[in-house]
Amino acid sequence: MSQPTEQGLLIEERRRRICALLREHGRVTVEALAARFGTSQVTIRADLTALDATGALTRTHGGAVNVEEGDQPLGVKQLQHHGEKLRIAEAAAALIREGETIILDSGTTTAEIARRIRKLDFKSINVITNALNIAALLIDVPAVRLIMPGGILRRESNSLSGHIAQAALANLQADRLYLGADGLDPELGVMTPHLAEAELNAEMIRISRQVVVVADSSKLRRRNISLIAKVEQINVLITDRAAPPEAVEALRQRGVEVRLV
Repeated sequence: MSQPTEQGLLIEERRRRICALLREHGRVTVEALAARFGTSQVTIRADLTALDATGALTRTHGGAVNVEEGDQPLGVKQLQHHGEKLRIAEAAAALIREGETIILDSGTTTAEIARRIRKLDFKSINVITNALNIAALLIDVPAVRLIMPGGILRRESNSLSGHIAQAALANLQADRLYLGADGLDPELGVMTPHLAEAELNAEMIRISRQVVVVADSSKLRRRNISLIAKVEQINVLITDRAAPPEAVEALRQRGVEVRLV
């Protein structure tokens, strides 16, 4: 961790950097973090305690260690790869056209797309989403006609799924689905650890003319239990430039348009 001092950061940004250091090194110390960020050890301890409370890390004597990636709360995921998600969201939102109907799957990257939509100048678009946090971001946007299926709430992702949600989507049609991913294997496709959400995502794919996967590079070559979409069902992947070149090439060879941002 012998890196240049990063002074004057806002609390949220400093905590994101701490999480990034943990992913890189596996553990951090209070002393080293205080020196890096040019702040007191008391402040760093408060940061680590707050991050520990959200499940982003595990506190230890004198520092913290990384937690295993998996079914982490939405608030934890928002801290991870934040800059990449912002760039992906900007490129994804640029595809939206006046009058279109889009689907925003649950996830932190799709939530950033919703934030971009708030700033775009549309007269009218339709947004279908199963995510409560995304709906909250768009509820006061006059140009957005918001459509939500019912379903059973999964609190970790603020999302609705199940047979009620699937039935609500059955008679709808969409121009484009923005699909988040817990894992994207170039041989298999988009994957998730959650069977109910995978089934709902399959219905979203069925009713959409175009499927755009939005996933930062950490998701590539990662596998999970449930397959959401085969590679052949993906039209576009928007990811960041740290994506493994061999994975990008494998996807392109199978007909996926890969956009690196």
